[in-house]
Amino acid sequence: MGYRRRRTTKRGGQHRPVRSSTVSDRAELLEAIKTDAVVHGDFVLSSGQRADWYVDLRRVLLNGRLAPLAGRVMLDLTWDLGFDAVGGLTMGADPVATAMMHAAASRGTPVDAFVVRKKEKDHGMQRRIEGPDVAGRRVLAVEDASTTGASPLTAVDALREAGAEVVGVAVLVNRGARDSVVARGLEFRTAYELSELGV
Repeated sequence: MGYRRRRTTKRGGQHRPVRSSTVSDRAELLEAIKTDAVVHGDFVLSSGQRADWYVDLRRVLLNGRLAPLAGRVMLDLTWDLGFDAVGGLTMGADPVATAMMHAAASRGTPVDAFVVRKKEKDHGMQRRIEGPDVAGRRVLAVEDASTTGASPLTAVDALREAGAEVVGVAVLVNRGARDSVVARGLEFRTAYELSELGV
């Protein structure tokens, strides 16, 4: 897949290239999600409801061939927000943030990744947010898929408490979280809507 130089943005005193992947990146990732991540069967959801399909994005995000593709798509989707660190609530956000970190590094425009724990550790350094310090930095909260927005918004609260400036929330697949996130005054980006998955 080729990249073309689209424009530059000035962040932290440096001009950084913003590159756009070809349209086939997005199309290829969508096809992979539909083929590999949409699973049909009988499932009990976290809400207690039953469903005859389930979207397991870890089948894509932990695949050595597809994860870089996801990183490029998510980076293209969000780069104009001007963040220098990306992450979210473990564990849905972890492979998304890692893929984006590697995609950015491959373009020569590195960003850090971080992990937000559900609660502080009771041993060691007792940190809620693992990785490079986020205080005073522009950060992006991510998630693989979100229905209610609860997980990314929990991460947003923890990040703000740690002194970060949250520039927005981005998810690979939106299952209904947009309204909740926007209601908090946050920019919301999604690579795919649930309707695009054909379920």
